Amino acid sequence: MNRRLVDKESPDRLYTVTGGRSRAGERDLDLVTLIVSESEPTPGMQSEHVRILRLCASPVAVVELSAALDLPVTVVKILLTDLLDTGKVTARHPSSSTRTRAELPDPEILKQVLVGLNNL
Repeated sequence: MNRRLVDKESPDRLYTVTGGRSRAGERDLDLVTLIVSESEPTPGMQSEHVRILRLCASPVAVVELSAALDLPVTVVKILLTDLLDTGKVTARHPSSSTRTRAELPDPEILKQVLVGLNNL
């Protein structure tokens, strides 16, 4: 993590934003997990939550949210956990697409490609 990013934020502010939490819980969020808002912001929501919901009108990666919010990734993950728990956003890892067996490449073609690459 870039030390300057953390240094420019007041530790008190980060503590307040996360409600004193230092971990995102049991959620499996990594840097490329895509986040999509499922609802509009509601009155009284924390400003960071509102910004996340607005930024995620279309799928946005966790790392992109961190950059847009100018907050450390760990803090963004904690905020996302709050929104996931309330159903305001959904998360999906790009590799977890629901491909059917028919959409996957033919194993025989993959073997031929591998042989061709080995012959180079």
